[in-house]
Amino acid sequence: MTTLHPTIAAVTDRIITRSRDSRRRYLDLIAAQKDRGINREKLSCGNLAHGFAAALDDKATIRAGKALNIVIVTAYNDMLSAHQPYGRYPEQIKLFARSVGATAQVAGGVPAMCDGVTQGQVGMELSLFSRDAIAMGTAVALSHAMFEGLALLGICDKIVPGLLIGALRFGHLPAVLIPAGPMRSGLPNKEKQRVRQLFAEGKVGRDELLEAESQSYHSPGTCTFYGTANSNQMMMEVMGLHMPGAAFINPGTKLRDRLTEAAVHRLAAIGWDGDDYRPLGACVDEKAIVNAAVGLLATGGSTNHAIHLPAIARAAGIIIDWEDFDRLSSAVPLIARVYPGGPGDVNQFHAAGGMAFTIHTLLESGLLHEDLLTVGGQSLADYARDPVLDDGGRLSSVAVTASRDETMLRPVANPFRPDGGMRLVAGNLGRGTFKTSAVDESRYTIEAPAVVFDTQDDVVAAFKAGQLDRDCVVVVRFQGPRANGMPELHKLMPSLGVLQDRGHRIALVTDGRLSGASGKVPAAIHVTPEALGGGPLARVHTGDMVRLCASTGALNVLVDEAVWAARTPAADPAPADGTGRELFAMMRHGADGAETGASAMLVAAGL
Repeated sequence: MTTLHPTIAAVTDRIITRSRDSRRRYLDLIAAQKDRGINREKLSCGNLAHGFAAALDDKATIRAGKALNIVIVTAYNDMLSAHQPYGRYPEQIKLFARSVGATAQVAGGVPAMCDGVTQGQVGMELSLFSRDAIAMGTAVALSHAMFEGLALLGICDKIVPGLLIGALRFGHLPAVLIPAGPMRSGLPNKEKQRVRQLFAEGKVGRDELLEAESQSYHSPGTCTFYGTANSNQMMMEVMGLHMPGAAFINPGTKLRDRLTEAAVHRLAAIGWDGDDYRPLGACVDEKAIVNAAVGLLATGGSTNHAIHLPAIARAAGIIIDWEDFDRLSSAVPLIARVYPGGPGDVNQFHAAGGMAFTIHTLLESGLLHEDLLTVGGQSLADYARDPVLDDGGRLSSVAVTASRDETMLRPVANPFRPDGGMRLVAGNLGRGTFKTSAVDESRYTIEAPAVVFDTQDDVVAAFKAGQLDRDCVVVVRFQGPRANGMPELHKLMPSLGVLQDRGHRIALVTDGRLSGASGKVPAAIHVTPEALGGGPLARVHTGDMVRLCASTGALNVLVDEAVWAARTPAADPAPADGTGRELFAMMRHGADGAETGASAMLVAAGL
């Protein structure tokens, strides 16, 4: 085993020390849940009869109580392209389970919203908090105590974090995340972005834009850009929660079916009555969380995980912050360029060596913890292999020790950049994150007058009116979790990209989020404290000079200290209603900051 890089070791130790008490409480909880029998043995005859009443062919096996019963929690819907393939998974899983003497039941479905549909719409204000609704839905499913293993069916942005958060509160159960894979490549993402910017300038119409978008998003499967959904899949691999190599195999293929079968068989093998018991709560430890952060930095993954990963960690009694990300970023090189960080998509990334080579080179360089308790192997080294079918159609694997395309994926010894793709920026405007991996280094520092807005629609209107055609820092406030649920502001990026392409020095500063696939415009996002309630962004005036620098980690308004201190914050906007937003008021009111996960649920739970 390669010696661990000293920075990786130091950050891991920092997290372990900080989390000692909360992690101990968590491990005590899941041990107690197993010991007191949160399972079928403790159910009354009436309880149990209800649980298998509709089990049909599996009724006798479940009734006997001698075989592992797998709970399926699914995020299936057929509007969300990534989740449409899950429609047939439950029946497949039941067949695969029976072949090894186990059973399976669907105990719950959770919401799965498509951020691609809600981008720029008011529905996006429900997006972040749908993660916590998913976590609670998962807990409802698992509360039936009918199960000894857990199959989680979900891929996209909030779904995987939500499933994990909920499942971790039942961490005595072994669990496997089962993906469905990305759609095949359509219109190149660079061309799609070009058409978006032309539309923003009024140079093409809606018909041309819709045609480009439909050629890009064209079939079942995950969108092919490297946003939050595909970053989820990367994280599950480096945490050892998938079958090895499962992340980026296209849906509807024989290889995908064999991987799903292998996941079910493996779940049956790591149940608590066997010799290889692997509870989820033991698999997701401090080392696994660090691996997830390292993977994000090495591949230029989604900024959304600067919020989701701390929330996932909290559910397992682990505390991670943005300083941990920043320290890791100084040691972890950028070895992948996947759109929007480069021209190629996740299918091309997989063809170049994908997760297998990424894990190989990071392990070889001491940048990942190898000694994880994984669901699919003896250590993370088993994940440095590509799944293949042998001549008999059986699942096999091959080692991947070299990149097949160094324009997209490189070894650690020859990275695209010597540091990772995400930085902490901080100053008198608060703390935020800056995704450096997709931004040209010449734009790491922007100093320009602020132009202040309270909504993204106002930004787009100002752009169309020609009011932003100059150097400026666009400040969009009252977009934090307590203000309006922290929507993604992806609607802004075509306009800001146009301004940048015209030669202007442009940056975005906001307490909101961006799409995990947003790229080339410098941005300080997730700024906390948020503007609502008098945070620093509420004091910024149009015309104030703002300095944002990823190189030094600065996020400052250049205003005399006495003048700054004397300013009255802008008044909080009235809460919006309609589109179900009023139903999420309790989540907004109770949410904590982005750096700790932006969750009212975790706060109320004392986590």
